[in-house]
Amino acid sequence: MRKFLIISILFFLGTNFLTAQDEAWFYLRAKDTLFEPRFSVQNDTLYYAGTDDRLRNILKKYQILDFKKTYRNARKENLKKTFFVRANDKMLMTDLLQKTGDLFVFGELISEEDKKIFEPNDYGLTSTIGDNLGAQVNLDYLDYIGLPEAWYYTTGSRDIIVGISDGTIDTINPEFKGKTKIYRKSSLSKGHGYSVAETAAGRGDNAYGIAGVCYNCSIYATSYNNYSTLEQLVELSNAGVKVINCSWGLKTRYETAQEAINEMFENGTIIVSTGHNKKFSDTKGNVLYYPGSYDKVISVSSGMHRYENFEDNISNAESKRGMYYVDNIRGYVSQRGGFKDNDTTRTPFLYENSMKNLNPDVDILGPAVGVFRFGELALHGVEDVSTGSQTSGVVPLVTGTIGLMFSLAPCLPVDEVESILKMTSTNIDHIEPNKPYKGYYGSGMLHTGRAVEMVFQMFSENETVIIENQDFSRWDFKLTSYSKKVVMKNQKFTDNASLDLTSKNQIVIGENTVLKPNETGSISLKIDPTLKRKCDLQLRDPGILDD
Repeated sequence: MRKFLIISILFFLGTNFLTAQDEAWFYLRAKDTLFEPRFSVQNDTLYYAGTDDRLRNILKKYQILDFKKTYRNARKENLKKTFFVRANDKMLMTDLLQKTGDLFVFGELISEEDKKIFEPNDYGLTSTIGDNLGAQVNLDYLDYIGLPEAWYYTTGSRDIIVGISDGTIDTINPEFKGKTKIYRKSSLSKGHGYSVAETAAGRGDNAYGIAGVCYNCSIYATSYNNYSTLEQLVELSNAGVKVINCSWGLKTRYETAQEAINEMFENGTIIVSTGHNKKFSDTKGNVLYYPGSYDKVISVSSGMHRYENFEDNISNAESKRGMYYVDNIRGYVSQRGGFKDNDTTRTPFLYENSMKNLNPDVDILGPAVGVFRFGELALHGVEDVSTGSQTSGVVPLVTGTIGLMFSLAPCLPVDEVESILKMTSTNIDHIEPNKPYKGYYGSGMLHTGRAVEMVFQMFSENETVIIENQDFSRWDFKLTSYSKKVVMKNQKFTDNASLDLTSKNQIVIGENTVLKPNETGSISLKIDPTLKRKCDLQLRDPGILDD
């Protein structure tokens, strides 16, 4: 937003136009969960309307744009104590902490880089700059994958079509109306199709439900059968669909289906499917499901996201024998884990009966517990989230992410999408309980924010693409960058991994980078100053280029 010079001094004092760079953003933690100051609103500015004279005297000195409770950046014990504040001066935080210490006990400024976010008005209980007018649910799993950071660049494009091969979708529901076309009828499947489509590309910023990942993308929906030919998927591909969500699978492999996958890939369509829900205690990583395990399909399984440390969520509430367990610990590949000798001072081990099917074909994980189930709201009027770690709700997170990537750069090569997803995923190899399962959970946890940002950097002449913090010993990676330079640091490509990197300008091999493939792998680094983009970035706000 531009600043305007107003000649009238009185008018200037009464009106203040702030950009995100001018504003101070910060979190405040109150001492008590019941504390919630009242404000009135005039011309988008908040004015304290409570009875505490100390607060009134402090707050009247500042222009306050937001002062609201949020689940963002809050530990379990502080969920109802944390406030997000936007004001014209960071000294407001200092004043409140120093002069009302009986009310506020902690504050944290938000950096300029972390202000690069966007939120629609249906972003749930973790919303900050966006209103919370839709479903009142905790969307911390979307925070974890960096979705507001991705939305800073794009919220999707109606020209990019997301395919849904699942249960039926109601095209007159507010989340799908005016953006959805049904190609083949499907069964209701207890609202499964509703939930999957909502997560991937349900309408956003409409004060209802939640915003889908690629909420401004279009949707083409079809059935989930014809396993040997996948003809319903080929039909969507021929209709121009860029990515198709298949939250289903079966154990039988058909060569004719692989041929259909190859055909769709040549069309520029990516299939995203599931590693499936069979317990790892039963499969031991040896059971494959299709289409997830077909070549050129991105196979997705479940990971955890919520609690930063296992000590944050130890319980024995559901144990008949008083055994302690952990639940939904960030980066773990199983929902639950236990302790040897029931000793909670030890690092947990993972319960394989709460671990969904993992196998060598899995490419990436995403958060599975606490995912919003829109089908329950659409069909029964109930706001509900998943309590288990089923993979079907994870797959559309990846599907929607790919929709955002194509929305931002419509000419993004289809054979570079998987590379970007893996390079930008959150590495979970270092997590001790995961180590017995390395090689079965793909590259780590999806990070939509970094994936979309990498696309932005690749197509921006003044940006730097950074490849870092991964240890790849397999897979084929391909990347073409038009940026100022590409930097690799703390990064490994070894053993069977191959890297084909072409940059218009510089390639910098930074510290702790290892490029040592074996005879099966390869490394190709090329500089090509003649590279020309085939399309321009389609930004949510073109002014982003000036940031």
